Amino acid sequence: MGDMIIKTNPVTGEKIGEFPISSPEHVSQAVARARGAFLLWSQMSLRTRMDALAGLQSEILRKGEEFARRISEDTGKPLVDSLLTELMSVPLFLGHYRKLAPRVLSRRKVKTPLVFQGKKSYVEHFPMGVIGVISPWNFPFQLSMIPIISALIGGNTVVLKPSEVTPITGEIVRELFAAIDVPEGTVEVIQGDGGTGAALVEADIDKVFFTGSVATGRKVMAAAAKKPIPVELELGGKDAMIICADANLKRAAKGAVWGGLLNCGQVCTSVERIFVEASVYDRFIELLKVEVEAVRVGGPDEKADVGPLTFPQQLETVEAQIEQAKSAGAKVLVGGERLDRKGQFYMPTVLTGVKPDMAVYREETFGPVLPVIKVADVDEAVRMANDHQYGLTGSVWTSDLKRGLAIASRLECGQVMVNDVITSVGNPAIPFGGVKSSGFGRYHGPEGLLAFTNQKAIMVGKDKANSEPFWFPYEKKYDEVLEAFRLLLNNHLLKALGPLKRLNKINREADVERKKGFGAGGES
Repeated sequence: MGDMIIKTNPVTGEKIGEFPISSPEHVSQAVARARGAFLLWSQMSLRTRMDALAGLQSEILRKGEEFARRISEDTGKPLVDSLLTELMSVPLFLGHYRKLAPRVLSRRKVKTPLVFQGKKSYVEHFPMGVIGVISPWNFPFQLSMIPIISALIGGNTVVLKPSEVTPITGEIVRELFAAIDVPEGTVEVIQGDGGTGAALVEADIDKVFFTGSVATGRKVMAAAAKKPIPVELELGGKDAMIICADANLKRAAKGAVWGGLLNCGQVCTSVERIFVEASVYDRFIELLKVEVEAVRVGGPDEKADVGPLTFPQQLETVEAQIEQAKSAGAKVLVGGERLDRKGQFYMPTVLTGVKPDMAVYREETFGPVLPVIKVADVDEAVRMANDHQYGLTGSVWTSDLKRGLAIASRLECGQVMVNDVITSVGNPAIPFGGVKSSGFGRYHGPEGLLAFTNQKAIMVGKDKANSEPFWFPYEKKYDEVLEAFRLLLNNHLLKALGPLKRLNKINREADVERKKGFGAGGES
């Protein structure tokens, strides 16, 4: 037997399973099967593909509670989170794309400049081929299924490499696609570690969709560049929450707690920096402390709000960042230590006195930690929010919605919410993705379908002689071309039709002369 993934329970630390690690040979075989399935799947109509994928919704409806329990066993997250943030995404996106995809993926006519007389122009899209999806452990079902579904709708097939931290959820994905009516090989699942992911990038695939850390994202991009194939990267975040003096502070405190502690803070869009205007800082801190202390921590069977950290090394990262912050002058208002119990539990924590040179400010924490920073005004908050390597999402809290939108437009990130957090990532109608070190590319929305297609431009001309004014011969054409050139530069588009028509007349006259030459015994 080869190397194995040893899966432990985040709540108890006990071993709960073993999963074989796919070798590079197994990876190549999976890609070859997906390549074979592509020949069938890509030729099906969009409606046929959508009808087949509708089986996912039926299967999730039938086995949803079982899947939720298994996802929670894999991750430690509350059952409510497994249902709402993992499983619900599939019917939400399928329903949206069933309506959107025919319009987005169909051939569309585009404008053709008058200078190209009699021609029509179109844009259409066609599938890339085999897509490699490398998904993370924090939302292992949602962040696998949404890119898979998006790729499949566009006519591609997929090889998924789930995180080695959450192999149970990888098996759920495998089971789902085995249960619906798609060609064998349409979705292949390869369990494994970083070496497996590297083998997938090096295999015969046509695009990589990677969600994970910045460090690994750089390696994926470098490997893909050798081929080269396109890469889409959804990386980390250090999301800023800006609380204006006129905000509903109670709502803002509740939003900060849910936005920072959902999934034990293991969300790429978690609230990780809270900027509060000085005039309301003390009151906000009081409200935040009350809300955090009311949060219940425990396993999926304990009716908890917040579960354990999913990955043992993540617990060490959280501890290290907090200890470094404390040594540099930050104060722990709530929490700040592990829970005294088995498993990977850390107390929800509020830090004050946080400075930009601290690791808990500079680096993604990915844990149940809320750093609070006092600012003089909104301008300082915006400046500090933007002065960072990450730019995924952010939020603005104010009772003046017009002002909130104006502030949102100043933030350098892929998504911004006003008086809310995180939920925009669940909206299938709007694009999701980051800037700076948070990655590039967009999925969700129309962009989420087009991201997995190649674009093709088509121009159609009339099958008519002498309808191409710019073709040979050039003799006698210079003056007419010069006139058309000047008219076009001066935006006299209709007037430019005059010299263009005369150019076609020159073509006809040249044809007549050529025929005369042929009739006189001239060379062909």
